Amino acid sequence: MDRSQAVLRRFLSHVVILAIVAWIIALCPVIAARADDVGMNKSELIRGLLPTVVNISVRKDEPAPPPATADADAPAPPVTPGADIKSYVGSGFVIDPSGLIVTNYHVVEYAFEITVTFSDGSRLPAKMLSASRTADLAVLKVQPPHPLKAAHWGNSDKLQVGDQVFAAGDPFGIGLSVSAGIVSGLNRDIQNSPYDDLIQTDASINHGNSGGPLFDMQGNVVGVDSTIISPTTGSAGLGFAIPSTSAQFVVSQLLKYGWVHPAWIGVKIQTVTREIADAMGMPAPQGAIVAWVIEDGPAKKAGLTIGDVILRWDNFAPTDERALLRYIAHTPVGQNVRLSVLRDGAERTLYVTTDAWPRNQWDKNDAPTPVERPKIVIPPDLGLGLSILPEDAKAKFPPALDMKGVLVTSVAANSDPALKGMVGGDIILRVQDKPVSTPDEVRAGIDTARTGKRDYVLMLVLPKKSDTPGPKWFALQLATAGG
Repeated sequence: MDRSQAVLRRFLSHVVILAIVAWIIALCPVIAARADDVGMNKSELIRGLLPTVVNISVRKDEPAPPPATADADAPAPPVTPGADIKSYVGSGFVIDPSGLIVTNYHVVEYAFEITVTFSDGSRLPAKMLSASRTADLAVLKVQPPHPLKAAHWGNSDKLQVGDQVFAAGDPFGIGLSVSAGIVSGLNRDIQNSPYDDLIQTDASINHGNSGGPLFDMQGNVVGVDSTIISPTTGSAGLGFAIPSTSAQFVVSQLLKYGWVHPAWIGVKIQTVTREIADAMGMPAPQGAIVAWVIEDGPAKKAGLTIGDVILRWDNFAPTDERALLRYIAHTPVGQNVRLSVLRDGAERTLYVTTDAWPRNQWDKNDAPTPVERPKIVIPPDLGLGLSILPEDAKAKFPPALDMKGVLVTSVAANSDPALKGMVGGDIILRVQDKPVSTPDEVRAGIDTARTGKRDYVLMLVLPKKSDTPGPKWFALQLATAGG
């Protein structure tokens, strides 16, 4: 009887093992399918977010920096409007279907022309509604023919080191790109502003990514890509983004008031370091020490004095002066706030009513730089020096080309032909659809295009130097909105 029970037990154990194996075999395709679904869902998420990300191209007439040895009393050198126009690219993201777009202020600073390109290739002119130099944020407006897809703000306060994120933008102007990484650090201070609280990420952020969104894995904007630290012009894995909580506050204030309209109490503070704590007899560094109190300011009225250490702002214990400044700035104007203050070794409570930062002071330090479109005068010859093509130059022509053309002897600096790559030694073969063989024929073709109210004239040019053989078409500007 015992032997039969043992045989039965072995039989049942084999049946159980076979059942488990069969279950695992059946489950494997399901596990693989779920793994594929995760990857597919991530790619679907990213594809769904790309229409919210935009390329921002700008034209700037940047002021030239003064010479290092400039004499303060010497007259300023003459400035030619439009003489130093440069083009740059950046990124941004849509925050409202009506056409509101967020980017970094440094992307559009000094820009007299802003063009937004969407993921479908459509382009719209944009204007800057308002901006904050200190926060390095700007709000742009376009007039779309239909409602745009907008990104959603996330909560950057919930981010932790190691969380996965991805950045989207237009690095180096090569086109809309996505890079993935993790949150490498939080509350970084790279001394861009007194309020620095940056997210560090190893997701690749390069020139041109500025102003683009940093997304979490739920597709929410948790940061605005803003800067890199690198020994080269490319990413070295040290990219930084403005947290969404700070960016959303600034953007909402800009839209509501036209400026950040921060709260203010009229003090200068600095972080209590280990050395300061030791000098004050504090067991450990904490809070921010008051270095100055402005007369008739809210802090003075509340009884705050030089040397006080602010330990708590309402229920918040600031870790450093930057955190305290952010708490103050984000507090609604006119709110009564309880302060916990350390004075003469004893903790006491004060109450301060926040006021608005003086508008004239804020405008002086934070308002966007006024920009006027330069009056760019395009000369009749577009800045091209021309001459009859000498016989020895015809040897440059490929055998299949008719040996006619006009030699470009010079190209004016910063002219549209120069910016588009034309140089002395190029040979113009056609203007619009007509072959040319004399400078007068080139000028006549330019004049005909102008008479036809065209903004551009088309020229077929055999370049002096080219990576690829044969001629190349150039569309050269005839007129600008600025003059």
